[in-house]
Amino acid sequence: MALQLSTQVRNARLDAIESTAGVSAKLQIRSGVAPANCAAASSGTLLAELTLPSDYMSAASSGSKVKIGTWAATASATGTAAHFRIVDSAGTTCHLQGSITATSGGGDMELDNTSIASGQSVTVSTFTLNEANA
Repeated sequence: MALQLSTQVRNARLDAIESTAGVSAKLQIRSGVAPANCAAASSGTLLAELTLPSDYMSAASSGSKVKIGTWAATASATGTAAHFRIVDSAGTTCHLQGSITATSGGGDMELDNTSIASGQSVTVSTFTLNEANA
């Protein structure tokens, strides 16, 4: 039998991500290939960075958690968005990273447009975390 978790444990694991990253966590949108893991140094060009609201995701429910409100920033560089990192308020510790695609592209995070020009507004259209082991 495969390991299985209750919905309560799945929700608690998801909610721990936001509380661990902190109330002033930052979202970094980057070009290029993502690092091998969160402990590895950042890679690619930092295209845009935004400070997330103090409560930036819904409370987990049924093993899922979604972004709250509008996540948007002005791009500081030009390139193609390929991955993201959610880091602490100092921008030094990565707590979560994943792929980026355009809306309906199936990435871990979806943007309104992955082709980014410096000075352009960048908006996250979809971001949902799901906990496995149901």
